Amino acid sequence: MSEQLIIIGEQPVPLGRDARVIAVVGFGHMVSHFFHLIIAPLFPWLRTEFGYSYAELGFVMTVFFVTSGSCQALAGFVVDRFGAGGTLIVGLLCLSLAALGFSISDSYYGLLLCAALAGLGNSVFHPVDFSMLNNRVSVPRLGPAYSVHGLTGSLGWAFAPVFLVTIATRYGWRVALMAAAVVPLLVIVTLLFNLDLVVEQNNSSKNLAGDATSEASATAFLRRSEIWWCFTFFVFVSGAIGAAQNFAPSIFAALYLLDIQPAAMSLTTMMLGSALGMGVGGWLVVKSQRLERNITVALALAGISALLVGTGSVPPIIAVVLMAVLGFGLGLSGPSRDMLIRAATPEGATGRVYGVVYSGLDVGIALAPVAFGGMMDRGHFGEVFFGITACLVLSIFTAWKVTRTGQRANYEFNPN
Repeated sequence: MSEQLIIIGEQPVPLGRDARVIAVVGFGHMVSHFFHLIIAPLFPWLRTEFGYSYAELGFVMTVFFVTSGSCQALAGFVVDRFGAGGTLIVGLLCLSLAALGFSISDSYYGLLLCAALAGLGNSVFHPVDFSMLNNRVSVPRLGPAYSVHGLTGSLGWAFAPVFLVTIATRYGWRVALMAAAVVPLLVIVTLLFNLDLVVEQNNSSKNLAGDATSEASATAFLRRSEIWWCFTFFVFVSGAIGAAQNFAPSIFAALYLLDIQPAAMSLTTMMLGSALGMGVGGWLVVKSQRLERNITVALALAGISALLVGTGSVPPIIAVVLMAVLGFGLGLSGPSRDMLIRAATPEGATGRVYGVVYSGLDVGIALAPVAFGGMMDRGHFGEVFFGITACLVLSIFTAWKVTRTGQRANYEFNPN
C-alpha cells in the first residue's frame, strides 16, 4: 500500500513525514509536562530529610513557573532567530542539568536555583512546538497534530509521579532525580536521529524571521490587538484549569463529604475527560471551519458542568461525572484554540507569538491559587466552581474578540 499523500501547492507531503514531526514534538512536550511535576511527588522525602514545610516546597515550583512564564516570550524570539531544533536541544539540556542539580542539592537555595534552571528549560517548549508543527506539518493534518500535542502533555503529567515515586521508594529521592535527568537526553537522541527535521526547521525559521522583520520590526506583532486577546484567553482558561487542579479534591471532600481518595478521583476523571476531549477536538477542527464556534460549544459545556458541581445539589457520583464532562469540554476546545492562535499569527512570527500568548498560561496558573484560595479559606467551596464558570465565559468572549479584531477571512480554517 502506498503512503498517503497530501498535496500542498505542487509539493506532495507524505503522511510519514508529518507523523515524524508530530511524534518528535509530542515526545518533547511529554518531557516538558513531566518536569512540571519533577519535585511535587517527592515532597514527602524532602520534608523528611530537610524538614521543609509544604509552603517552602511549593515555592520551589512557584519559582519554576514564574521563570518559565517570564522567559517564554523571549524564547519565542530565540526560536524565530535561531530555529526551533537548536533551541529545543538547549531547553532539554537545561532540564537535564536541573534534575541532576536537584539530585545533589543540600540546601533550599540550591533547590530554588535548580527550579529556575528547569523553568528556563521549560520556557522553550511552546514556541518550539508550535513553530515546528505550524511550519513543518501540512495544514490538513494540523488538527490531529494539536490533539497529539495535548495528549502527550497529559501523558507527561501522568507518567511523572509513577516514575519518580517508584524509584524513590526503592532507591531514594536522589536516585529518582538522577534517573529523571536521563529523560530529556532521550529526546535529544531522538532529534539526532531526525536531523533533517531540525536542519530544515532552522532554515525555514530564519527565512521567515527575515519576512517578519521587513514588516516593521521584530516586535511589530505586539501592536496587533488580537495577539493580546489570545494572551487574555489563556489567562482565563488556565485560571479555570488551575483552580480545578489545586482545589477540586478539597472541594469535593468539603462540599460532597467524600473521603480523601474518592475526592481525589474528581481531578483524575477531569484529566481523563480532557484527554478524550483532545482526541475528539482534533477531528472537530478538521470538520468545522468556525473555530470560535467550536471553542464556544466546548467551553460552554465545561462551564455548565462547573456550575452544576458548584451548586452542591447533585449526587456525589454525578458530580464526579460532571468533572469528566468539564475536562472533556476543556480538551475539546484545545485544537480549535491552537488553530485560532495560528490564524492570528503574522507570517514569520510563530515562535514569538506562541511565546507571548502561552505565557498567559503561566500567568493564569500562578494567579489561580491566590484568586481562589481566599474563597477556600472562607469556606466558599461551591463559589470556586462558580468562578471557574466565570473564567470560561470570559474565555469564550476573548475567543470571539480574536476573530473580530482581525480580518474575518484570516481566521477561517479550510481543511481542503
